[in-house]
Amino acid sequence: MLCFTRQDPRFLQETGDLNPLRLVTPNAQPGRERLRHLVIGSPDGVRGAIHHLHVLTYAEQREWSRLVTIPDSGILITPEQGEVFSYLLRYRQLR
Repeated sequence: MLCFTRQDPRFLQETGDLNPLRLVTPNAQPGRERLRHLVIGSPDGVRGAIHHLHVLTYAEQREWSRLVTIPDSGILITPEQGEVFSYLLRYRQLR
């Protein structure tokens, strides 16, 4: 998976001047489907979501990558052929 960062990511015709941030995408394993989870929010919110998924025994906290700062130019995620996307928006109460 590539995350492209650029001042104006809407114009992808000139791929030579994009600055990609390459994220590790492990190869698929036989008999297993690869699902990629992306949690975007404040550092505390992201850590809280990761902790909640850990408490639910869905994913160990150590399995997540380090937090990656999103640049001012934003991100553009390019999926693999045939992949789909679903988005869930939830709100959390600030303490």
